[in-house]
Amino acid sequence: MRRLTPSLLIAASLTLAGCAVGPDYHRSDLPVPARFARKEAVSASSAAGIAAPVPADMQFWQAFGDPQLTQLVEQALAANHDLRSALANYDRADALLREARFDYVPTITASAQGGHQKLSELQAVPGTPRSFRSYEIEANASWELDLWGRVRREVESARADTAASRADLAALQVSIAGETASTYVQLRGLQERLRVARENANNQRETLNLVEARYKAGSDTDYELALARSQFETTSSRAPALEAQVAVAEHRLAVLTGRPPEALIAELDAPRPLPALPADIDPGTPADLIRRRPDIAAAEERLHSATAQIGVATADLFPRFSLSGLIGTQAFTPGALFHGGTGMNSAFLGVDWSFLDIGRVRARIAASRADAAGLLAQYQQTVLLALEDTENALIRDARTRSEDAQLERAARDSAEAARLARVRYQAGIIGLFETLDTERQMLSAQDAAADSRTRSVTAAVALYQALAGGWPQKLPEAEKLSSTEDVGMPVAETMR
Repeated sequence: MRRLTPSLLIAASLTLAGCAVGPDYHRSDLPVPARFARKEAVSASSAAGIAAPVPADMQFWQAFGDPQLTQLVEQALAANHDLRSALANYDRADALLREARFDYVPTITASAQGGHQKLSELQAVPGTPRSFRSYEIEANASWELDLWGRVRREVESARADTAASRADLAALQVSIAGETASTYVQLRGLQERLRVARENANNQRETLNLVEARYKAGSDTDYELALARSQFETTSSRAPALEAQVAVAEHRLAVLTGRPPEALIAELDAPRPLPALPADIDPGTPADLIRRRPDIAAAEERLHSATAQIGVATADLFPRFSLSGLIGTQAFTPGALFHGGTGMNSAFLGVDWSFLDIGRVRARIAASRADAAGLLAQYQQTVLLALEDTENALIRDARTRSEDAQLERAARDSAEAARLARVRYQAGIIGLFETLDTERQMLSAQDAAADSRTRSVTAAVALYQALAGGWPQKLPEAEKLSSTEDVGMPVAETMR
C-alpha cells in the first residue's frame, strides 16, 4: 500500500483537472427587442419642451432634490430589518460555499484517548495481567478523489447559490429604496391635498359667513343658507380621511427605516413641498436592463445551481474513490507513547459504487433535470416580467408628466374663476349657486393637481425602480464569484 499511495495521488491530481460529468451551464440567449417600445413616449415629452432624457442616476433618490428623502432612503438601506434578514441569508450561503470548498482537500482529524480495562478470567491470557491501562494518540486523513467532478459540481452549485443570495439582497435593496421614496412622495402629496382641503374649507367658511350676513339682512333665503352650510361641511369632512392617510405614511416610513411606527411623527408632521420632478429618464436598452436587474441575476444563478446539481447526481453513476490513512502511537503508559515500537499506521483505497442501485440514481438525475427545466422557465418569465415592468413604468411616467402639466394650469384657472365669482356674488351679479359651484370646481381642480403631481413623482420613482435604480447596491464586501476561481486549492476567507 505504501508503494501504491504516491502513484494514486499523482494519478488523482492529474485527473482532477479533467472534465466533470453533467452539463456545463451556458447563459440562455433570450430574444429581446433592441429598444423599448414606450421609449418614444419619453422622446415625445422631451419634444414638448421638457429637458432631454438623462441616464438613470447612480443614486436615484438624490435626483429629486429633497435632503429629507435622501436621508430616509439611506437610513432604510442601513437599518431595514428585511434587509438584515436578506444579508443573513447571503452570509449563510457564503458560509456553505466555503464549507463545500474544503472537499477539495483531505479532511484531517486527530484524537487521543486513555483508559483502564479489566478482563474477565476467561478473556485474559494465562500469565498476563487481567487489569491494565492503555493510551493512544492518532491522526486520521480522508480524501475523496474527484475523478468525475462530483465535488466540483457541488462547489459550482454552492457558488451559484451564493451569487443568487447576493442578487436577492440587491433586489431587496432596490425594492426598499423604491418603497421608501414612493411612500415619502405620497406623504408629501397627502399633506398638500390636506392643505388644499383646509384652505378651501376656510374659504367656504368665509362664504358661509357672508351668506349668513345676507340671510340676516333678508337678501338670502333658508335654501341658500343650507346650501352654503352643506358645502362647507362636505369640504371640511375631507380633512380627517387625509389626516389618517398622512399618519399611515409616517408609520410606514418609520418601519422601513427600522424604527417603531411613532418614531418619525414629530419629524414628518411638518408639511414640506413635494419633491421636484426630475428630468426625463433614459431607460437605455432591454439588453442593459437584463444585465442590471438583480432579480434576473438571481433567477439565472438559481438555474446555474440546478444545472450543476445534474452533474452531482450523474456522478453517482460512476464509482467513488477515496483515500484514507491513519498514523499514531499506542502504549500502556503515557511516557512510552513516542518510544520505539509504539507507532502504528494504515492506508486504504476505498471504492463506493451504487451500480446495484442504478434505478434510484437515474431517478435523482431525472429529478435534477426537471428542477433545471422549471428554473429555466422561471428565469425566462422573470425577464419578461422585468421588460413588462419597465414598459409600464415608461408609459406611466410620460403620461403622468403630461397630465400634471395640464392639471396645474387647470388649478390656477379655477382659483381665478372662484375669486371672480365671489366678487360678482358680493356685487349681486350672480347667485349663490354659481358661486358655490365655482368654489367646488376649484377644490376639485386643486386636489386633482396635487394628486397628479404626487402620481407623477411616484411614477418617476417607479421607473427608477424598474430600471433597478442604476445605482451601485451597497453589498457587503465579498470575493468575486468567477467561474474559474475554484480550480486549485480553496481559500477560507471571511466576508468582511
